[in-house]
Amino acid sequence: MLVSLWSKAEPVGQKERETQKEKDSKSKMAATIVETPPPQLITNIEWSMMDKSKFFPLSMLSSFTVRCALYPLTLVKTQIQIQRKKEAYKGVFDAISQIYRNEGVPGLYRGFWLSSFQIISGVFYISTYEGVRHELGKYDVDPKMKSFIGGGCASIVGQTIIVPFDVLSQHLMVLGLVKGRAGGAKNPKINPLGLTTELNQSRAALARAVALRVYRLHGPLGYYRGYTASLAAYVPNSALWWALYTAYQGNKGVPR
Repeated sequence: MLVSLWSKAEPVGQKERETQKEKDSKSKMAATIVETPPPQLITNIEWSMMDKSKFFPLSMLSSFTVRCALYPLTLVKTQIQIQRKKEAYKGVFDAISQIYRNEGVPGLYRGFWLSSFQIISGVFYISTYEGVRHELGKYDVDPKMKSFIGGGCASIVGQTIIVPFDVLSQHLMVLGLVKGRAGGAKNPKINPLGLTTELNQSRAALARAVALRVYRLHGPLGYYRGYTASLAAYVPNSALWWALYTAYQGNKGVPR
């Protein structure tokens, strides 16, 4: 009789213990759900979040692709700007047609490889911007002011790299007018370096000749002609752009 009662009581006790365990487990789960903070939505990609080994190569590849597409228009614009009236080209399409007919596709990309070195400036630009903001972040500086100063410093570094290549590539661009115009080599307005182009002269040799002639005529400062004008044009633009961008983020409630 006692054995029978014990056997009946044992499952009841076991069920009570299992029920208690289930309650404890559910209460722990509820506590975990309450205590776990909701996931934060990333609305701004910080410099520290980026994989630099992927960002820099892809950024340079992107800049190179855009430059490939737009360079012929840049070359045509430069040649049209320095001509008097319409003595060489009647317009953009006429310039492209004549250059292609006389020199082929390479003529539309005169000075391209030298100009392509400017894509390196993009890496230094964004690195300078983020680096300056990081250093200013150690002090109590307003976010908009950090972006303003960082954007200005980034533009100074970028223009310091860009201007020498820009000077040399523009000299190479205008040599196309010298080649296609009688007496162009003696015209100081379109050929200030007094260079002549030879049919068998490689583009690398021509670029080297331009670089040496600039140095002989003007010294090291010759590579920075127009540097002050470039700073006056691009530094305020870069500083204001980043400051306004940060202000816009602040209005949207995004911390920067």
